[in-house]
Amino acid sequence: MHRQPLLSLLHQHLQHHRFADANEQAMTQETIMFVEQHPDCFERTLLVGHVTGSAWIIGRDRGHSDEPRVVLIHHRKLDRWFQPGGHADGDPDVAAVALREAQEETGLTSLQLVSPAIFDVDIHSIPALDSKPAHLHYDIRFLLEADPEEPFGITDEVQNIRWFSLKEANSYAKSESIFRMIQKML
Repeated sequence: MHRQPLLSLLHQHLQHHRFADANEQAMTQETIMFVEQHPDCFERTLLVGHVTGSAWIIGRDRGHSDEPRVVLIHHRKLDRWFQPGGHADGDPDVAAVALREAQEETGLTSLQLVSPAIFDVDIHSIPALDSKPAHLHYDIRFLLEADPEEPFGITDEVQNIRWFSLKEANSYAKSESIFRMIQKML
């Protein structure tokens, strides 16, 4: 598929996204406007911000355990726990970006997209780092599942990776967006 149909598909998915609260609704609308105004929204060279793709990874055993488990990574440069994800680098297929980034950052090969529908939308600021100015990530998140028995791989970007119960994930990440995704799981 070429860039324009995928951009239109993302726009359509954003229009039909079922947000959890007024904050996510506002971020979804802002993301729609950003995508409409910036045809280069998938390029990290757009210094005001860019579209990124993230994965909320749940254990494939989610129906067989007492509490669902999710994967969080501890990002080396940002020194924080959050879900795997990253830059689109020109790829307008944001679900594919989320899957690729999740594989790169966790080493998991059993990852599968649960649904092509957007799971969550978030806009967050990234601080200035090295020669890059502070900017926004218009993060489109997808629900993935993986085998919780598969071992993780290690990458340069990630300091630590692990499965968390939902309660643990909330206490480690201490983030409104992580809390919102946890609430969606409940």
